[in-house]
This record gives sequence, structure tokens and C-alpha cells, in this order.
Amino acid sequence: MVLDLISPLGSGVPTMIKKAKTDRLYFIDAMRAWAILMMLQGHFVAALLSDVYRDKDDLFFSIWSYFRGVTAPLFFTVSGFIFTFLLVREHSQGISNPRVGKGIKRGVQLMAIGYLLQIRFSKVFKGAINDSYDIVHVLQCLGLSIILIVLVYLVSYKSKRKVFPVLLCSITILLFIFKASYEQWDYSFMPEFLSNYFTKANGSVFTIAPWFGFTSFGGFLAVVFANQHTKTNFYRNAIITALLGGYILVANSYEIIRDLKEITGLQFFQDALQHTYLFARLGVVLFVFAFFVLFRQYFKSKVLLRIGQKTLPIYILHSVMLYGSITGFGLSRFFYHSLSPTSVVLGVTCFVVLVSVTVMILDRKMKIINKKLIKIWFR
Repeated sequence: MVLDLISPLGSGVPTMIKKAKTDRLYFIDAMRAWAILMMLQGHFVAALLSDVYRDKDDLFFSIWSYFRGVTAPLFFTVSGFIFTFLLVREHSQGISNPRVGKGIKRGVQLMAIGYLLQIRFSKVFKGAINDSYDIVHVLQCLGLSIILIVLVYLVSYKSKRKVFPVLLCSITILLFIFKASYEQWDYSFMPEFLSNYFTKANGSVFTIAPWFGFTSFGGFLAVVFANQHTKTNFYRNAIITALLGGYILVANSYEIIRDLKEITGLQFFQDALQHTYLFARLGVVLFVFAFFVLFRQYFKSKVLLRIGQKTLPIYILHSVMLYGSITGFGLSRFFYHSLSPTSVVLGVTCFVVLVSVTVMILDRKMKIINKKLIKIWFR
């Protein structure tokens, strides 16, 4: 995404917001749960399925590949939604808004954890460090995206209320349309650890552009949601709008950009035609939003919600178990691109259940330990 950005709402939060959290926001945690579980199975299959079975003409593999490509956009969008919703619902504005400091702290934390997971301590103990420690992956990109949302908020909070969401939506459009342009830029003047946020030349997977575009769009949706969700028929209108917008983006984004090129004659619209898939994926994200909003009353399973609220530890544990983060010993080291479809199906089922259950058990144990420590401390 998606990462533990929702914290318990305190007693000082207005009643309306408490009610919104209780009655309305279950579907957001459910979406996060779905995204993280999709990510787990996607990474497992991508890492371990034998090359012999990676046939793009195979219907099942094609469907799996398509939905795997949608998982990360949904992850980033939902994360931007959650953080921004909490940010704009605070009464305090600007730097005095407590979510500003929390957002910066959380962003730095995610970036630090991302780098930590890429360090192989077996090499550190030998006085060296692996070359790939400074590539940018999902946690670093998401952490920086949260910080950028905070900066956009600080720049715009003194303006009219519409300025902040308009900026967020505009950032999404610009990052998607100009992808072909900034991919050609030369970033060699930057230190490598910094240029990795802008180019994939050194192995980065999630560069800040265009991925911040999904997070900023989630922020845009959050502002609309926060301002309008108490109005009559909001959810019905939101579902219709999301479905219509999703259809336009999936079915017509190429044609829209092509027509803009013909009308304006601008070259960057021509270059943007090769990256219209970004808008299409955003359209699929809107479809997913519409689905979860439509059936929001059915997404109240405690297990599902807890998974949605523990995506960060789930991500960390899956990285250690699958890729050997930190330790260097993961499933991919022993079974990389070697399993049959049957083995993958059985393996991914066990993997997803094991990771989820382990995190839930550890979380429960930590809560018990914390309660005992508090009792001892205040005895």
C-alpha cells in the first residue's frame, strides 16, 4: 500500500468523527486487508512459480497478473486516503495540527524500516554492506508520499478549502501524464541514495513518481469523503460516481489523451499515450472503492479488520519469510522460480495464513505484556 496509519481515535475527537469511524470506515480497513493479502499471494507466486508456467496466453495466469498489477495502486491509494482523512478532520490547522507531526514521524519511520529490511546483517558483521540496501521499495516510497501530503497541506491550508484537494488531484494527473518525460531525465547529479527515488536505473521498484500520484489521489478522495460523507445519499452518489469515473478511466483514458494531443498538438500528450495504463489502474481502484462502499455493512469481521490494521507488521514478517530480509534466508532463496502451480496454491495458502496468524498472536501477546508493565509501573 497501507500500513498502520489508523490509530485509535481519542476521547477528544468530535462525536461525528467517532460515529464515522464506527459506522462508516470499516470498509477502508477491509480494503487494506484485501490489498495486503493480495500482496502476500502476489509476491509468493511471483517469487516461487516456475518459469515453465508463466504463460501469458494462459487465462488463469493472465487474470492473476492483471490483479497483481492493481494491488500496489490500491495499497498506495488507500494509505493516502486514511492519512489524509485523519489529517483534515482535525480542528487544529497548519503546523498545530497534531497529524502533521505524526505524519512526518510515520513517514520517516516507514522509510527507516524499508532500508533496514534491505540490509543483510551477515555482511554487516563482516564489515560490508550489500549493494541493494539503498534501493527504494514500497515502504520508502509510501513514507515519503505521506510526508509530501503533509507538505502540500501546509502550503495550502491557509487558502480556500478546495485548494488542497485540487492540488492533490492535479499532482496525480501531472505525474501520470508526464511519466514519459521525467523518465528520460538525467539524475546522475544526485547522490545515488537520493536518485533512487526518481529512477529505476539502480534497481528501485517504487519511485516517488508516478507512485505518489496514487497516494495523492487517495488524499483527494479523503478530502471529498470528509467534507461530504454526512450528507443525504452521499454513499449512493459516491458509488455511482466511482463506477462512472472508473469506467471512463479504464475504457477511455487512451482516447481522451489522444484527443487532447490532436486538439492541442502538444508532444507530451503523444508521449503520455504509452502510459495510459496508470489511469486505467486508477479506474480499477475506483471500481474496488465502489465495491467496498456498496457492501460496507458486510465488512465488519474482526479478523478482517485486524488484518487491515496490522499491515505494517504483516509486510515486515512476509519480507523476512519470503525474501530473507535482514537474515538472508527466505523461501525465495531455496525455491526461487521452481514450484509447480499445485505447490504454489498450497504454499501460498499456508504462507498467507501463517503470516497473518503469527502477527495476530504476536500483537495479542504484546498487548498483554504492555498491560502487565503498566500495572507494575503504576503500582
